[in-house]
Amino acid sequence: MKKEMTSQMIKAAVLVAASLITACNSTPTRQTAATPARIEITDSFGFTITEESRISGDVRSDYDRALDLLGSGRLDEGTALLESVAETSPALSAPRIDLAIAYRKQGDLVTAESHLEQALGVNPNHPTALNELGIIYRQTARFAEARRSYESALAVYPGYHFARRNLAVLCDLYLDDLDCARKNYEAYMDTVHLDEEASMWLKNVRFRMGDTEN
Repeated sequence: MKKEMTSQMIKAAVLVAASLITACNSTPTRQTAATPARIEITDSFGFTITEESRISGDVRSDYDRALDLLGSGRLDEGTALLESVAETSPALSAPRIDLAIAYRKQGDLVTAESHLEQALGVNPNHPTALNELGIIYRQTARFAEARRSYESALAVYPGYHFARRNLAVLCDLYLDDLDCARKNYEAYMDTVHLDEEASMWLKNVRFRMGDTEN
């Protein structure tokens, strides 16, 4: 089984999909108005997503602590704390996406999908959320929806190799669209040169398309 690529946590995916939360004041405030994320594309390093919110230093500390807990495998504690952060700052998409990843790892795809939908309600073009939602769709056999979600992420940032590889695998194994699989494997390999598995899969797709020289 070929595995999807996912940014393990937004904060950890610095080179590919970093999401930064800027605390604008030190007074505890429950943010209610959505603030669109700024997506800055950098060809050499990927993209950075910055969200600004008026949150307290305690909320920011809780967010960092929650990610540390998740990163160390303490999923129950991390998700509980992150739920509190998301409730306090509902207009931030980053905590919702991190929660979705954590719940997906625990096998709770329904809750994971709910958090991703809320994140996309705040920032509809968030590439990481779109990639993660594509994974949920694939795992629940909604293959056409998965394709649209991956393609939406790539429309925002064509060099997003997580989504590019996931789309290639989806087209290869689940949609039987070899042309789509080949194009996306090739685009992925142009970005990630040392993925031996993907290189093997690309050769297999080319062979099935009748290209015996590659």
